[in-house]
This record gives sequence, structure tokens and C-alpha cells, in this order.
Amino acid sequence: MAEEKGLTTRAEDFSAWYNELVQRAELADYSPVRGSMVIRPWGYALWENMQRALDDMFKATGHQNAYFPLFIPQSFIAREAEHVEGFAKEMAVVTHSRLKATPDGGLEPDPDSKLEEPLVVRPTSETIIYAMFAKWVQSYRDLPLLINQWANVVRWEMRTRLFLRTLEFLWQEGHTAHASEAEAEEEARRMQDVYRTFMDQWMAMPPVLGRKTESEKFPGAVRTYSLEALMQDNKALQAGTSHMLGQNFARQFDLKFQTQDGGEEYAWNTSWGVSTRLIGGMVMTHGDDTGLVLPPRLAPYQVVIVPIFRKEEERTVVLEKADRYVEALRQRGIRVHLDTRENMTPGAKFYEWERKGVPIRIELGPRDVAKEQMVVVRRFAVGDEARKEFLGEDVGLETMMERLEDIQQAMLRAARQRREDNSHRGIEDYDRFREIIEGPGGFIYTGWCGSASCEEKVKAETKATIRVLPFEEFRTAEAPTRCIACGGAAKEEAVWARAY
Repeated sequence: MAEEKGLTTRAEDFSAWYNELVQRAELADYSPVRGSMVIRPWGYALWENMQRALDDMFKATGHQNAYFPLFIPQSFIAREAEHVEGFAKEMAVVTHSRLKATPDGGLEPDPDSKLEEPLVVRPTSETIIYAMFAKWVQSYRDLPLLINQWANVVRWEMRTRLFLRTLEFLWQEGHTAHASEAEAEEEARRMQDVYRTFMDQWMAMPPVLGRKTESEKFPGAVRTYSLEALMQDNKALQAGTSHMLGQNFARQFDLKFQTQDGGEEYAWNTSWGVSTRLIGGMVMTHGDDTGLVLPPRLAPYQVVIVPIFRKEEERTVVLEKADRYVEALRQRGIRVHLDTRENMTPGAKFYEWERKGVPIRIELGPRDVAKEQMVVVRRFAVGDEARKEFLGEDVGLETMMERLEDIQQAMLRAARQRREDNSHRGIEDYDRFREIIEGPGGFIYTGWCGSASCEEKVKAETKATIRVLPFEEFRTAEAPTRCIACGGAAKEEAVWARAY
């Protein structure tokens, strides 16, 4: 068998490294439909773990899951002008309900099956969901209405990349209706905080939080709140968004309710979502030149045991001990896998599980059994920290969960430190701004006068965009006073970066 060529390194070509890693780690593959992807079992297991964690968090904040149609009447999309303008170029449209055979043996749409009204394949569900909310909400007693949907969406992207941007992707979209503007605003900010908790505590991918500018907000929203993560190539990734929609959609779909004093008012709406893009973000936050590095809380297998033996009698002894380890670790709530494949050498297994990012590998041979010890190898280590330890088996089993949590926290600290090391604050000189964008990149904190023309000037000249107007927690201690583009008085601090 030919030896597998190593990954392109991050330093050589970050984009190529990412594409190779996603496929070699068996996260996803290209489908026969250009621009679409197949999520493989290892990648889908990651998504399932993300789903479980997020779903629990949504339900803990009072939300319920529902499901809405994939197909949306075109007239629904057209009702909200800003919304249709934002999505028109990305919509896939169904115009016929069946095919018929052609004389040459091919297929074509049957003219007799043309739909009275074209159907848009769901790019996002605000329109159809608020049409249904209008049927369900009659009184203030019916509010708040807190719904989440796990679904797929289709956006006809021109440039695609596995997980980061594909024609079809998986996501969740929350949609809510409230009796007051204050309640809707509180909901939009609450869900942004839920996402932050998930990204910090589960993904070890610490985002910067803030509000989007008018030009960058969600089409049809009053305000969009975003979570921006910094990847290892110092580009930003919009990891999640939460939108305060005001009454825009409620007015278009007649979503009204009777108030406590007997009047009538339009409901206030929010929507919020994250997608399988998070898997791409996790790859680019933690991966190295060997392969994936997975946060233990999301890893499909947190521990993999690789048995090592040559003789049949060794095989029996080692596998008996390994089975005990599996049982003991599972009792402790650890996702553990025993790799008993006989068509691979232990070394090949080591390499595969390293490439797939498993947090801890236990190597177990007959000498280890005799010494009542285990060889524990960590996938992630900081600096000169030892990756390999020789532990007494009782100590190893008792401390395994603690070791996994240590890895989780170390990954978060390392990612946060890298973000801060690549955050450039108080930049007021435009030439210096351009040097950073063209050179190391990262998050650049500057003043901004608030004008769309200055925002567009910087975008056109540098390809950098305002990722967020950061919340106070993330702002520079001494806020910049001059706009980076025009030199005028700054009204806001802005975080700029090139982005995916």
C-alpha cells in the first residue's frame, strides 16, 4: 500500500490544508451535486453532539421544537421588501410538479404540471413561520411564542467550501413572538448569550460579541447581533447571529394580538440560528498539521483504546483488560471506543485517531497489563507539556474525566490567547490598518464615524468588513476617537477583519 502523503501545512496554504483535513478526517466529502456536501458519520456525530447540547440549552430557556415546510410560496418571500432583496439571488425555485419522458429517452418538466405559484426552497423560514404564528396568536395570553426548528436550508452560493458555504446546509432557526419590544430585545440578546456559552464551553472557540452595522445586518431585521470567531489564519468567521426583527414581519403577515387593555397590536419577533458551519469553525480554530483536534465535550469518541499484541495468548490478555477499561470508563460517562480491527497495525491506528482528533488515546500492550499501567496519549498539549503519560491503571481510570476537562479548558485558554494576541487595538492610522490587513490580519479595533460611505470605502480598498460594533466587555479601554477612514470624530468602535 502506498504511503499516504502528509497534509499540506497551514503555513503553506491554509485553504488547501482545511480542504484536505476535512476529507482525510472523514468529516465530509463532495457530492455529485456541485456545491453540495455529504456529511460523513464522523462529521455527523459531531453535529449530533452539537445538536444535543444546543437543544438542551434552548429547552432550558423555554423553547419548543417544531417543523415547518421546506417549500415556501414565492408570494410570501416577496412581502418583506428588504428580506427578498437580501435573498433573491440565492433562491432555488420549484416551478413544476413532475417530469415526463422525451422522445430521445431523457426527461423534462411536464408543461401540464406547471405550478400556479412557484415555490421557493427554504433559504430561511421567517415568512412561512410568521404566517403560521398569525393563525395561532390571538391574545397576549398566547405570548411569548418560543419555537425552534432543526432543518436544512438551500442558498444558491456561487463559491462553496465544505461546511463553511454550501448550497444546502443543516442548521437550527429559532423564531419567537412577543408582546413588547423590550421582551423581543431581551430574547435576541439572551439567545446570543446562549450561543456564546456553547461556543466557549463546548467548542472552546471564544467569539467576540456585538451588533452588526446596517449594511451587514440580516435582511428585514431591525438589529442583528453576531458572534465572530477568529480562525488560525486570522480571518473572521460569523459563527452565529441573533436578530431583533421588530414588527416588520408581523405587519406583513398580520401577526396581531389583543392587548391586556383590549386594544390590538402587532407582535414583536426575533430569529436566531447556527449551522453546520460551526464544524468548519472548530476545524480552523483547533486543527494542526497532523489533522483534527477535537474539544472533548463534542468529540464522538473521547477516548480510544488501541490494543497491542503479537501472539494469541497476548491478544486474550490484552483484550480482556481493554474490555474492563471500556466498562469502567463508560460507567464514568465517557464516550470510549475499543479499536479491535485486525487489518491495521497499531501504528496505523495511532495515526488515524490522531488525524480524527480523538482527545485521548490509550495504548495497551501485554507489558502494560503485567505492570497494571496504561499509556495515555493526549491529542492536545500546550507548549512543552508532555503528550504521553504512563499511569497506574486505577489512577488513569479515576482521573480520565478530569483529564478530559483539563484538555477542554486548555483548548479554550489557548484559543482565547491566540485571539487576543491577534487583536490590534486603537488603530487610527489608515496606512497602518492596511498593513495589518495585508500582513498578519486578525481583529482590528478602530474608530468609525458611522457613515456607510466610510464603511464601503474600507471594504472596497482592503476587503475587510466591520464584523461587529463590540459590546462593552470587548471594547478597547481607551476607545479610539477618530474614524479610520475619514479621520472625523468616531461615534462607534468597530472590529474589522477579512472574513469567510
